[in-house]
Amino acid sequence: MSCAICEKRKEKRFCPAVHGRICPQCCGENREITLDCPSECVYLQQARQHERPRSLQDLDQAALFPQIEIGEQFIYEHEHLLFGLNYAMVKSARADRGLVDVDLITALTAITRTYETLVNSGLHYEAPIAGMAQQAVAAEIQNMIKEYREAEQKHAAYSRLRDSEVLRGLVFLLRVAYSRTSGRPKSRAFLDFLFAQFPEKQPAMASLEGGGGRIITP
Repeated sequence: MSCAICEKRKEKRFCPAVHGRICPQCCGENREITLDCPSECVYLQQARQHERPRSLQDLDQAALFPQIEIGEQFIYEHEHLLFGLNYAMVKSARADRGLVDVDLITALTAITRTYETLVNSGLHYEAPIAGMAQQAVAAEIQNMIKEYREAEQKHAAYSRLRDSEVLRGLVFLLRVAYSRTSGRPKSRAFLDFLFAQFPEKQPAMASLEGGGGRIITP
């Protein structure tokens, strides 16, 4: 039988994205580009085993907010903030299974620009986000930041979290996202990386409050 995509070469593997059998060449050429590959696909998993995280030096530097410096000290001192921001993205992705890496990156970029403007000029300017799904991700992240500040207010009678710290936290996670995604249009490599950090049955926010956060790095 011939491949369900090219209809020329011999089929050799089942593709859950097309619910049919395809050839290895079409699998490799269309993976996460035209094919909406599910995370459980064994061929996608095998391909990821041979793909290393992308080097930040090889990416578009302007997209990484290079003017923002983030040291190791900041990462460890703000572990709970980073944990919460990651969980907000996971929560969004579980509510909308159609999300892909680019949706999270788009939402993170928009919020980062908003906080960059706030920190640099004091102006509250919401960077526009076109997609409804991406808007939902941004709203979840913003809500998490609000809840984080409210929790600080409750326990310490005031919020210590500065806008500049939120900005650096967002830039850090944006760099992680760029390094972990495959860069293909339908990639969910970064999403699957996040899901691995937050198993569905784990009470993530309870872990956050109890000090059981984890650092996620590029």
